[in-house]
Amino acid sequence: MRHLIIAILLIVSAPLWAEDKPKDLLNQLTGGSRTESSSSAGTGASISETDASAGIKESLAQGVSASIKRLGTTDGFLKDQVVRIAVPKSMRTLADTASKLGAGKYVDEFETSMNRAAEKAVPAAADIFADAIRQMTVKDALSIVRGEPDAGTQYFRRVTEDKLRDSFLPIVSKATGETGVTKSYKKLSKKGGGLGGLMGGSDSMDLDGYVTDKAMDG
Repeated sequence: MRHLIIAILLIVSAPLWAEDKPKDLLNQLTGGSRTESSSSAGTGASISETDASAGIKESLAQGVSASIKRLGTTDGFLKDQVVRIAVPKSMRTLADTASKLGAGKYVDEFETSMNRAAEKAVPAAADIFADAIRQMTVKDALSIVRGEPDAGTQYFRRVTEDKLRDSFLPIVSKATGETGVTKSYKKLSKKGGGLGGLMGGSDSMDLDGYVTDKAMDG
């Protein structure tokens, strides 16, 4: 589940610095560069910390909405190589063996079913992120644009991770059943030859937890 949360945090907060608005707000607040400050001074373009914070929060809200909408649709995870949920590390040897035995389609089915489950869970994050933005203080907002590139991610991770986990797990548990994750896992295990038996049944792996972690990474 942790991986899923982190993926979502990265994608949701990334659009902040992809836009010019937060940077412009910060420049107006600080006076920008020396050449910019003289120009700003002449136009009276400086703004208060409260105004800058409101603009930053607005940009974050827009980024959150766009990211959740993109991830929460069909192929939102599956076709995005940055967040696509792959076979767990513990199963990669099994997956490689299955592919060599001509059963690669079962690997694809398993991965597709996990990504579909994540796509179903993501919309539940909307209200959680909205609450995180509403409770953001002026200090928090300014720290995000003045801090490191991942400052937004770190803020959301601190404020939302536990809530996302609690919200996602039951949704993912239901979605893994609807999308056939366990069924696909069993097929893959059977097609992996002797390695499939060594992996044990589906009970030997927390598939719901794995998909939830990866969805939260998204």
